Amino acid sequence: MTLNQNPEQKARDHIDTRLNQAGWVVQSVRKIDLNVGLGQAVREYQTDVGPADYVLFVDKKAVGVIEAKKADLGHKITEVEQQTEGYASARLKWISNTRPLPFLYESTGIITRFTDGRDPKPRSREVFNFHRPEMLKAWIAQDASLRQRLQHIPLLNPDHLTAHALHLRDCQETAIANLEISFREGRPRALIQMATGAGKTYTAITAMYRLLKYADARRILFLVDTRNLGEQAEQEMMSYVPLDDNRKFTEIYATQRLKSSYIPTNSVVCISTIQRLYSILKGSELDEATEQIHPAELMQAKASLPVVYNDKVPPEFFDFIFIDECHRSIYNLWQQVLDYFDASLIGLTATPDNRTYGFFNKNVVSEYSHEKAVADGVNVGNEVYLIETQITQQGAQIAAKQQVEKREKLTRKKRWEMQDEDETYSATQLDRSIVNPDQIRTVIRAFRDKWPEIFPGRREVPKTLIFAKTDSHADDIIQMVREEFAESNAFCKKLTYKIDEDPKSLLAQFRNDYMPRIAVTVDMIATGTDVKPLECLLFMRDVKSRNYFEQMKGRGTRTLDLDDLGKVTPSAVSAKTHYVIVDAIGVTRSLKTASQPLITQPGIPLKDLAMRVMMGAADEDTISSLAGRLARLNKQLDADDQRRIRDLAGMELTQLVGEAARVLNGELVELIDSIRRDKEQTIDHGNLDELVRVGWDKDAASNAQALADEFAEYLRTHQDQITALTIFFSQPYRRRELSYALIRQVLDKLKTDQPKLAPLRVWQAYQQLESCHSRAVPAPARAWGGNPVNELTALVALIRRVCGWDKTLTPFDDTVRRNFQSWIMQHHAGSGEKFNEEQMRWLHMIRDHVANSFHIERDDLEMAPFDAQGGLGRMHQLFGAKMEPLLDELNEVLVG
Repeated sequence: MTLNQNPEQKARDHIDTRLNQAGWVVQSVRKIDLNVGLGQAVREYQTDVGPADYVLFVDKKAVGVIEAKKADLGHKITEVEQQTEGYASARLKWISNTRPLPFLYESTGIITRFTDGRDPKPRSREVFNFHRPEMLKAWIAQDASLRQRLQHIPLLNPDHLTAHALHLRDCQETAIANLEISFREGRPRALIQMATGAGKTYTAITAMYRLLKYADARRILFLVDTRNLGEQAEQEMMSYVPLDDNRKFTEIYATQRLKSSYIPTNSVVCISTIQRLYSILKGSELDEATEQIHPAELMQAKASLPVVYNDKVPPEFFDFIFIDECHRSIYNLWQQVLDYFDASLIGLTATPDNRTYGFFNKNVVSEYSHEKAVADGVNVGNEVYLIETQITQQGAQIAAKQQVEKREKLTRKKRWEMQDEDETYSATQLDRSIVNPDQIRTVIRAFRDKWPEIFPGRREVPKTLIFAKTDSHADDIIQMVREEFAESNAFCKKLTYKIDEDPKSLLAQFRNDYMPRIAVTVDMIATGTDVKPLECLLFMRDVKSRNYFEQMKGRGTRTLDLDDLGKVTPSAVSAKTHYVIVDAIGVTRSLKTASQPLITQPGIPLKDLAMRVMMGAADEDTISSLAGRLARLNKQLDADDQRRIRDLAGMELTQLVGEAARVLNGELVELIDSIRRDKEQTIDHGNLDELVRVGWDKDAASNAQALADEFAEYLRTHQDQITALTIFFSQPYRRRELSYALIRQVLDKLKTDQPKLAPLRVWQAYQQLESCHSRAVPAPARAWGGNPVNELTALVALIRRVCGWDKTLTPFDDTVRRNFQSWIMQHHAGSGEKFNEEQMRWLHMIRDHVANSFHIERDDLEMAPFDAQGGLGRMHQLFGAKMEPLLDELNEVLVG
């Protein structure tokens, strides 16, 4: 390229380079040779309307044209589309073409736009580079363009009569149906917003299956931002079986999770982290550790290498890209990856923000909120329990003239030095520059003491996830949890990407095994990772990002049936009905960031030592101590720290000692001291923390009242439709008819109509309300202190409370026992005839049976535990002709 080229020629040179990259042989019309290569781009080819800038030939057939414009016309590139169409429709010299050429490009060498003339409504789009000749050949071999084929995907379950109705939730059907409308309209980007736990991945796989089967899509990418999400997606694809085929998805379509820079060309579905794909496109090595870190959290160089053309993975390599957790991976450095590919983009997220909506052109094909998911029983809701301490809220002060402990964050090596002045620290400094062990202990002890109140009836701590600020903070929490709960190492584990144990194996244990009961994490399972048995999230870390907080909360929203929950939490008596946020930091309220020691003067702060040397001190103790401090600090420096010191001092930190008197200045001393503070924590043993408040959040009380009101309204609305409710509300004289089947009918109807009104959840709401009204009464004296045996007994107790049979919430088995005791006393006092010991044993068995099954019939006496005592025959021997009347009387009296 010469310096005196005009703009038009410069644009042609750029275009030639891009054509060569894409595998085209660029030729002049005077030297045309269609035998060289698969595809040729011939300049200035004559047509009956004048010379076209380029005509594209594949397999010796003209297939397209390029209209070239100079670079400064990039903003007007769409204005020349009509000119391109004119050349595409013109008659070519030496060729008897009767149809317009299908593939049309406009390019400045910087900007390139493409139109497929075979589309139903041809519409141009910007592309990273020209398509390869092999791609155009493959497109020509197909009867219709991809956009044309998308018009003919059969409707998904048009009348809810197909088998898909058994396979998909309504929200999933809606998302897929709307997505396919978006495809038919030729929209390049679409957003699926679906609450955590609603089945985004399953929805995506179903959509992918339909694209591959009905639209003959060539290749699809499922893009994730962490490796564990890729592994989860791979597992879901391996287990997905479509209803119209007995084979698994991965048996029908070759699926590959990318683990190197090689992408098999026979793969139909690829799963990759965006970090790996970025490294492939820019031709660099991937540090696999970066695949474990969310892209938004990765430190990026000031001048990141741009994505460049890769002939092994050209822009047309994928037809569709599904982007999981898209709210994290569509911006800044990572957007280059998405802009590179000439593919339709489908975003998947539970928590979009304004940037997400903007990126996907506000084309939201699914809006399924957490609130709607809770109402539908797809998710469970949450309650908030507060733990507030004085130091958590206000910080504290460390007094001067005392020895304080210092701890290196990285090595956790400890030392002591004199506190030279009073230091007040704020709550935001906790567990970063200041650690107060008693503050951590106070929070953990409060949780230890209160979890039985938060989860009544449980014999083991529910599966709990604690969010910590840093790895160092997580270690402090783990040690405190094990100590305060008096438990083993297995009870509480750390789950981060940096642990020595296999994170994947440990996560599987937390998800599937009894131990650990508590996990502490910084970021690994804050988002995107499923642990369905989780019932408690303890926040010891504030979060300023609303989206990130919603993602963290999403770890608790997953539903789980009783059988699966019981496998890891044996004392659970119902399916998972809700989860609890224990807020110990104010996250729910914050606005939503052996020889003689080398160091002979350990009590003197590093800053003072450096200032002394700078001011001329040359004694051995001072120089030795400074050298030791700097050597220790040097081991903790990262590359950025070293650069900052090198830029200011002109040398490495370790070289400073010999040159300290000459090199040190106030600015350098401040820099070194600030870096030192970042690497070290002060351990405050002097200030003891105390609880300010522990209990349900005031919003939880209003939520509890709303839930109780909704439950009561449901019962009243259905009292004339369900027999058991009719008896409770208006025909109490029929109480002897109440049976297990009648109560079960109420529960089944409730679960179908209003799954969020799960009895145990409503029970907890009533407990909260009656607790607020009875705070002056000692806990053991409160009638609501007991817990229900199971869902059905909880339901009966709640119905009795709503109907007014009981003035306070009382476990049904307590009611039965109280009624039984009264009946026995009245019987003995009235008739003078007392039951003998064996009769009493049978009556106690009947009492316990009614407490669990609401009713007893003759046939029940032939089942456990009665059959082991002689069954119906033995009872008849004991009670004679009084047996039948006795059963009727107990059925009425015990439930009264």
